[in-house]
Parts: sequence; C-alpha cells; structure tokens
Amino acid sequence: MIRRNVSRSLFDARWIMAPFYFGLVVALLLLLFVFLRELLNYVLRIGQLGPADAVLLALSLIDLSLVANLLLIVTLAGYENFVTRIDSGQEKRPSWMGTVDFSGMKSKLMGSIIAISAIALLRIFMKLEEGNSIDPEVLRWMAAIHGMLLLSALILAITERLARPTIRPPVDPPPPPS
Repeated sequence: MIRRNVSRSLFDARWIMAPFYFGLVVALLLLLFVFLRELLNYVLRIGQLGPADAVLLALSLIDLSLVANLLLIVTLAGYENFVTRIDSGQEKRPSWMGTVDFSGMKSKLMGSIIAISAIALLRIFMKLEEGNSIDPEVLRWMAAIHGMLLLSALILAITERLARPTIRPPVDPPPPPS
C-alpha cells in the first residue's frame, strides 16, 4: 500500500508542470504585444522606410514569430508529453500534436534557435552593408556562437540517430524444398 501511494504521488507530481506551461502562454501573449508594437511602429513610419528598413522589419517580425512558434510547440508538446493529453473538443488538432516527443521537441528547439541566430547575424550584415560600423569583436562572437549552435545541432542529430534502434528489413524465408 505504501509503495502504491508513493508511486501514485510521484505520478500525480506531473501536474506541478502545468503552471510552467501556463506561464509560457503568458510569455506568448507578451510576445504578441511586442510583435504588434513593432509592426505598428513601422506602419506609422512607412513613408520614411527604405528597402533595408523594410527587410529589417521583415526579419524582426520573422524572428518574433519563430520565438512564438517555439513557445507554442514547447507549451503544447510539453504539456501533452509530461502532464496529460489536451482535450481540444471539436477543434481540429494540428497534425503534429501528439506526435512530437521529447527528441522531436529538442530538434525543433535547436532549429528555431539556429534560425533566430542566423537572423541576428543577417541583421548585422545588413547594417554593415548600409555603411554602419559594427564592432568586429561583436561580429566574431556572434559568428562563433552561431557556429557553436550549428555544431550542437549536428551533435544532437548524430546522437539521436545513434540512439534510435536500427530497423532491419525482414529476411525472406528460404524457398520451400521442391
């Protein structure tokens, strides 16, 4: 009986994670506010925007949407993987829901982080192209960090591949004797 109660308590402890996921929803709402503020700021200055400004705006909005996607995936997949299945009622579930495991979540996380890092580097390169000066040390650090993120993603992919059991094709049975 004690063992069963301890096991049940440990199993029920998964609900402690629920406030974390609701906190991520709050962060998603805050990110939406920043996204809309950024968009409105550029819309109000549309007459003064040059081509480089328009590209920087697009990159900034893409950056924010990638972070929002990341928050959403971690929230929904994490809740389903670690707490309980989400009852969406009559709402049609996205095809990835219920299929993203912890490994898939890590891959999506790394992919989003690398994309965000690449966008940050692209912003700096665009500023250089416009003639702005950028501290070479900052540029080196950003490139090094981006390279380390790429290397980390590669190592993660290799370890995930090595950890996956190999599936061998079925062996055809020998033909019956004639």
